Amino acid sequence: MAENFDLVVIGGGPGGYICAIRAAQLGMRVACVEKRGALGGTCLNVGCIPSKALLHASELFAHSADLASFGVKTGKVSLDLPAMMGHKDKTVSELTKGIEFLFKKNKVTYIAGTAKLAGQGQVEVRLNEGGAQVLSAAHIVIATGSAPASLPGIEIDEDRIVSSTGALALKAVPKHLLVVGGGVIGLELGSVWARLGAQVTVVEFLDHIIPGADRDVGKNFQRMLKKQGMEFKLSTRVTGIEKSAKGLKISIEAAAGGAAEILEADVALIAIGRKPYTDDLGLETVGVATDRGQIVTDPHYRTNVEGISAIGDVIAGPMLAHKAEDEGVALAELLAGKAGHVNYAVIPSVIYTAPEVAWVGKTEEQLKADGIAYKAGKFPFAANARAKVAGNTEGFVKVLADAATDRVLGVHMIGPDVGNMIGEAALAMEFGASSEDIARTCHAHPTLSESLKEAALAVDNRTLNF
Repeated sequence: MAENFDLVVIGGGPGGYICAIRAAQLGMRVACVEKRGALGGTCLNVGCIPSKALLHASELFAHSADLASFGVKTGKVSLDLPAMMGHKDKTVSELTKGIEFLFKKNKVTYIAGTAKLAGQGQVEVRLNEGGAQVLSAAHIVIATGSAPASLPGIEIDEDRIVSSTGALALKAVPKHLLVVGGGVIGLELGSVWARLGAQVTVVEFLDHIIPGADRDVGKNFQRMLKKQGMEFKLSTRVTGIEKSAKGLKISIEAAAGGAAEILEADVALIAIGRKPYTDDLGLETVGVATDRGQIVTDPHYRTNVEGISAIGDVIAGPMLAHKAEDEGVALAELLAGKAGHVNYAVIPSVIYTAPEVAWVGKTEEQLKADGIAYKAGKFPFAANARAKVAGNTEGFVKVLADAATDRVLGVHMIGPDVGNMIGEAALAMEFGASSEDIARTCHAHPTLSESLKEAALAVDNRTLNF
């Protein structure tokens, strides 16, 4: 006999577990199936959270050399990599258990196992503890996330040729780490190991790093990372990797074609992006439509099969945990007859390096391509008092506003703690604020957020501190 639920969520990552909790809050009987044996998905287990733990710890290690300039004298600082990894693992474990607590609090049934669509309103689960269970539900949500993409002919062994998962668990600092891909994941993890002593070379197929970000920000970001010792080979592709007892030989060539070159490294990180995880879900069994690996949905997250919806990395849009979370809430509310909605024009992106990079809305390149007249205001952190006292003066804030209406169309930041600062910009854009609205909002002094106010003032050429 099948156990009956109002909603069964397949996947316990940020989209899935948030959807399950919100649906339960709205009075539904909900089950969430997760095969990993730990809730939180890629984000919590082998993505956002462990990478941020290592980014923070490695930044502390790197900054220890600068303490003397602030009048703090220390002895010789050394790296204890196992302890650093232990901190990461402890953080992950505590947060995972926290989601289990939230499930109990909200009366969500957590089932550890591998789920497969088995027919109309039916989900078959192969339990991790052994045996099987059949679940029946009026609504089924697929929230299985994504997996690292790989290069043709290159096998990821998570030892010497690693994805982000393996890069988070290296047992020693490599002498030379080669990063394939100049996007968010490659630059964050490259930064971790560069701070801990590795020589890091980034190979990127395009002629610039962080595709999708404002080019002005990307250009300055690359310059800052080069100052930190990272090397870049742009407009270059990897054509093969050969293993030997001594290490790796990586074959590269110009993206446009040309003579091959060999680079030697101890570890190669393949960070060319992620792909929707839809393997063995039984999509074909019930006829769920896909397009280039993604599940096709309508604006209300419904697939072409009645009663089956999908959210997060398996559908179109940026593969970001907070995007998946908002979709989870929106879908749960739609299923409950409420007005769930996600504003895809206001989804922030953050790179948690040092300095941090953050943006929301349109880039200058996008506005030019769309033929939208705009004005730009820019303010450097070098002129911000709080950044000055902390010794974090690299970077800037840039505000892009409609030339006719002054409505904020995009905000781009590179500098200290901009991952937190971008929230104010997103809130302003959500409410349709103008640059003048931000400029006339009183900001506490001395704070980093004053740089956003000054950049908004700069849109009208009236900065006060620069």
